[in-house]
Amino acid sequence: MGSDYRVLQQAAEWFALLQSGSVSAGERRAWAAWLEQPEHAQAWAKVERISGQFQPLTSDAVGRSAGAMLHGRQPNRRQVLKVLSVLCGGAALSLAGGSLPWRQWAADERTAVGEIRDLRLADGSRLWLSTATAVDIAFDATARSLALYRGELLIDAPASRRARPLLLTSREGRVRSEQAARFSLRQEDGRTRLSVFTGVVDIQLDGFATTSVSAGQQTEFGPRHVAPLSAARAEHQAWASGVLLADNQRLEDFLAELSRYRHGYLGCDPRIADLRVVGAFPLADTERVLDALAATLPVRIERRMGWWVSLEPVAKRVEA
Repeated sequence: MGSDYRVLQQAAEWFALLQSGSVSAGERRAWAAWLEQPEHAQAWAKVERISGQFQPLTSDAVGRSAGAMLHGRQPNRRQVLKVLSVLCGGAALSLAGGSLPWRQWAADERTAVGEIRDLRLADGSRLWLSTATAVDIAFDATARSLALYRGELLIDAPASRRARPLLLTSREGRVRSEQAARFSLRQEDGRTRLSVFTGVVDIQLDGFATTSVSAGQQTEFGPRHVAPLSAARAEHQAWASGVLLADNQRLEDFLAELSRYRHGYLGCDPRIADLRVVGAFPLADTERVLDALAATLPVRIERRMGWWVSLEPVAKRVEA
């Protein structure tokens, strides 16, 4: 078993025990001794960070107001930034120069974890937002622009009758389409993934030549590079229909994708990480997906807490 996974599971077990309210003085001393090792402290910090997803933003009145605003569908931007400024001691939060987290919270459209939203834009385009996504939208008589700050989107856009190109920006660069196109854009750590299903989409990076991506192709790009083109994968648009597709996918990779649609921790023992998953699974019911995995693979579901779930081998040894 991988040491990182083993230590992380130990941290979760300690957390569950300490949260139970029935821990002895001896157990607390044992936990403190366990925590002295740096790798244990790092694992403990990760468990605490995940557990914080289920805690109120803060217990005071300002925090409750901020929480209500940040989770609303269409809060007033000025109200949001005012409350965030109070929480941060008056730090500058201008949209023009503020850091990315503030842009995410004040974005025109945001989805919660597990939410998929279908929107109609001013030019007739259809826009889907995946789980935990934040985007600004500027579709009017003079521009067709989107800014993706977090998460993933799929857009099906007609050609503009007024010769307005479709522009989308991410942290790493900009993509542009002059014709009818259907494509997805996903913001990841340090890179953006573009998958094109119809039409042609150009990637424009400052100081570099334009890269054209045609229907049936996909790639990833960073601020200074574009990866080689490959075949666009069906799962990169299937999520808009509420379906998670797996075509001979590693179990560990499948769970990483599924975890984006639920709160808390979801992982698996390294001994079963290479088991293969095939099928179409409903994103609206992740517990049903886990039950399906347990029914078709040699795995069992271990729930140390309601928000900490891991898949373990049924037997001591599992051949991948």
